[in-house]
Amino acid sequence: MKNKLQDLDLNLLKLLKVVVETRNTHAAADRLGISQTSVSRGLAKLRDVFGEQLFIRKAHGVEPSELAERLAEASDLMLTPLMKVVESYQNFEPKTFDGQIKIAMNIFFLELHGDGIFNALSQVFPQANFSMVYWQEQSLSEVLNGGIDYLIHFEGYPLPQEIYSHTLEEVELCVIARKDHPVLNVSSGWDAIHTLPLARVIIDGINSKRAPVEELYIAKGFRPRVSLVTHSIRVLNNKLCTSDAIMYGSRYMTLLDDRLQAYPLPEIPKQMQKIRICGGYLQSKRGYPLNQHLHQIIQSYFDNLKTIKQ
Repeated sequence: MKNKLQDLDLNLLKLLKVVVETRNTHAAADRLGISQTSVSRGLAKLRDVFGEQLFIRKAHGVEPSELAERLAEASDLMLTPLMKVVESYQNFEPKTFDGQIKIAMNIFFLELHGDGIFNALSQVFPQANFSMVYWQEQSLSEVLNGGIDYLIHFEGYPLPQEIYSHTLEEVELCVIARKDHPVLNVSSGWDAIHTLPLARVIIDGINSKRAPVEELYIAKGFRPRVSLVTHSIRVLNNKLCTSDAIMYGSRYMTLLDDRLQAYPLPEIPKQMQKIRICGGYLQSKRGYPLNQHLHQIIQSYFDNLKTIKQ
């Protein structure tokens, strides 16, 4: 019986339950909306698994054995949780969802976009409890264990195949510095800017030691003057606004402070002129409505940013 149970069609348990309740194969066929022949075939399969004495034929129907009645009770315990799972997928309602939503993102994105993403999510999930955290060493394990619902990171961050990753936006880079910068107002060529102090955000797992642009300085024979390395956008912003320091980044920085301005890049390789922002979640949750809604909301947030930036 054990081997046969592994291949048992769950629909047969539903059939068994209805036959036990109606004690009549014709009535069971009517309730299930199937033919009498289908009921007979289903009962034959059930007898093949559980034995011939599952039902006893009577003049006006069938009488379930004790085993049949206990199996019918057990089918409720099995099918009801399954039905609740299916209903949670089909009838998911963001407005009434009151569970926990945890999103982890690179600290740069958390400081730059965290507030906007939270506002967008809270409008769609007004009853939810949010946890917005920066990406840490243990974050990948949390995603794989289902503890983090969605992640946002740079494309260069290595993620395993178990995580479904997609591009949220391709960002064109530029030089960010204070408005009316005495050097950049004239030129942003290498000869003009290579002596300017650099400031950058630490991108854990990617450029904690040296950023790619610093490698480019060295390859060109220049010595990069890194005057500030920080996790904090506020500290970075203060440095850029109150000195001649520059950073290589996106125009989004200028949305945070009107004292900042975007300037053209010097001549750099094409592959370094853009970066991709990626979102991701477990492959096993790709069909789950919560994760689908999270992706749609966050994608819309970045799509709207493109319009604002333009």
